[in-house]
Amino acid sequence: MLNYVWFGLIAISVIVGAINGNIDAVTEAAISSAETAVTLAIGLIGIMALWLGIMKIAETAGLVSAIARIVRPITVWLFPEVPPEHPAMSAMVLNMSANMLGLGNAATPLGLKAMQELEKLNPHPETATNAMCTFLTINTSSVQLILPATVVALMGVESSSLFIPTILATSCSTIAGVTAVKLLSKLPKFAIPEQETEESNLNK
Repeated sequence: MLNYVWFGLIAISVIVGAINGNIDAVTEAAISSAETAVTLAIGLIGIMALWLGIMKIAETAGLVSAIARIVRPITVWLFPEVPPEHPAMSAMVLNMSANMLGLGNAATPLGLKAMQELEKLNPHPETATNAMCTFLTINTSSVQLILPATVVALMGVESSSLFIPTILATSCSTIAGVTAVKLLSKLPKFAIPEQETEESNLNK
């Protein structure tokens, strides 16, 4: 479905650009965006290598286990289908911690790692699990204890004046998101039929 959306956007931009006589601008924007995408991808590789390495060191040193024990009551309630000692849990805990501290670039590779590990627990690879949806919601609406420096710079204000409003706003968004996920997951429309689940278990 997403491929159709992107194709539609590209087709519309080309058609509108041709009608308005700005097809050269469309071509130039496409080339410029391609260069930006390559630069971003290469930069992300370095960040992912750094933080996945740090996560591995943290796991070996027992730091991840210590953090997981502290937040275990919350994570067990949020992700009941994920074993507490599973690598997905540690990646999610670190991702949420990075987001809370405003380290968006650091949280990205940890979020990708968490989704990869959650996919290993997914009996239906073509369908997102409740844990995946919950994690995506928390990752998107994460509580922020420290506002990212880029946001502070754009707004041109002292970060201290945004501390309380940031916590309140992001807490409300996270609570609303998690509540929506939990409620929607209980609706029959979003439940995986029991027959499919049984067939998947038999195929294993």
